[in-house]
Amino acid sequence: MSETAGTPDIADGLRERKKRQTYERLSEVAIGLFLERGFDRVSVAEIAAAADVSKPTLFRYFPAKEDLVLHRFADHEDESARVVAGAGAGSVLAALHRHFADGLARRDPVTGLNDDPRVLAFHGLLYGTESLVARAYAYQGRSEAALAGALARARPSAGPVAARLAAGQIAAVQRVLAEENWRRIAAGESADQVCPDAVAAAESGFGQLRGGLGPYN
Repeated sequence: MSETAGTPDIADGLRERKKRQTYERLSEVAIGLFLERGFDRVSVAEIAAAADVSKPTLFRYFPAKEDLVLHRFADHEDESARVVAGAGAGSVLAALHRHFADGLARRDPVTGLNDDPRVLAFHGLLYGTESLVARAYAYQGRSEAALAGALARARPSAGPVAARLAAGQIAAVQRVLAEENWRRIAAGESADQVCPDAVAAAESGFGQLRGGLGPYN
């Protein structure tokens, strides 16, 4: 009898971990090839061969070639929604601001404040490929919808339209802050050089939100 027999929770956990590892391995292999040769010059068949899997197996994990790249954002898609849910009765905007500020301190690539050459190369791949940019917009739309849902649950008295409007404004501030950080670093500044301005810009951006999104303070 196997060690996991009669313990479905353990077996399910092992399967889930193996599945996540496969996702990561396929994505990393593909991104490596894309960075080396360009997104449009690498076929799905070449990715499958390099990862030692069949094309049908690859498509079971990633229905579209672009998903192999956007997988790096998968864990972040509902990140803001999770922050809102964790804020409880406290200030939603303060929680989101703290989370973004913590990301700046950690040099989280999502904030744009990261000068690791590998991160810069990935950003160059993402924003330099038209089909990936289009896919990224779809990701941003899902992220914003998840945030709107979390805001509606956190402050039901404000109403669903207010939640959607707030989510759009919050997502826009986060996106602009990250894009400005990335733009400056891509132009040659270091993360340490950009950091003081990035922190100040985040304070200003979330300050503007606090002035207009009263129910979420």
